[in-house]
Amino acid sequence: MVELAPEIGGSVASFRAHRTGSIVNLMRPMSEEAQVRRNPGGAAMFPMVPYANRIAGNRFDFDGHTYQFKQNVPEEPFTIHGTGWQSAWTVAAANATSAELNLDHLASNEPYSYSAIQRFRLTPDRLVVMTGVTNRGDRTMPFGFGQHPCWERQADVTLRFRSTHFWLGGAAGVPTERIATPPELDFSQARPLPLAWRDNCYAGWDGRAEITFPHSGIGLRIDASSLFRHLMFYCDPAKTFFCVEPQTHATGALNRVAHNDEDDLGVLLLKPGGSAEAEISFIQFQI
Repeated sequence: MVELAPEIGGSVASFRAHRTGSIVNLMRPMSEEAQVRRNPGGAAMFPMVPYANRIAGNRFDFDGHTYQFKQNVPEEPFTIHGTGWQSAWTVAAANATSAELNLDHLASNEPYSYSAIQRFRLTPDRLVVMTGVTNRGDRTMPFGFGQHPCWERQADVTLRFRSTHFWLGGAAGVPTERIATPPELDFSQARPLPLAWRDNCYAGWDGRAEITFPHSGIGLRIDASSLFRHLMFYCDPAKTFFCVEPQTHATGALNRVAHNDEDDLGVLLLKPGGSAEAEISFIQFQI
């Protein structure tokens, strides 16, 4: 079962499954408070578009132009997750097993003008989400996107995924340097959630991750298209949830695109009218 909240950032309000006569949350459900406050940060999942995570200094330079951004979350010094998650989306189509949400963000006074789409398809064992973006501006621009799912933190949860590199964290959540994934931060074998605070970007992700909830007897496998080569992992022991976020580009990539290889960073250079799209499957299994 999937409940969408298109007016709250095009987000997923809940993703649940029937198990032995009961209902199990496959993602953290949106609270009543978050719904009343129209807070997408409290959703089960929300889209990140036209970029993912933070832009350092609220600006970047590209192709001879400087682009400035406004702070969009009071407690965050730098703009974060784009504008899609803070916009109302339109329901283009919906039935019992599928839906399409659209967003046209055409803003002449902002760096990005774009259209975005999300297509949801539900089958007995999975939720498939296609995310897409089209450049509606008059200049080639660096784009990116992702999805920001959250899960309930349980004592016996395990996480597994493979990556080749890890971005060292810097001030205000902006990474500073990419290194080979060190053993103490490696999740290529299933590991419990760390007891320390984490908010890190992994690179060279192979598009697969696995989360198990032994207490509930259920697991969830993430299978993402090849455009999603980066994975954010957010885990705060003081909170009741954690996040594993597939995204196309590295956190802070837009600040580096003028000096680094945009392909290595995962940045999508879209000409006016150019588009990109990719899928993520969330597949449930019994353990």
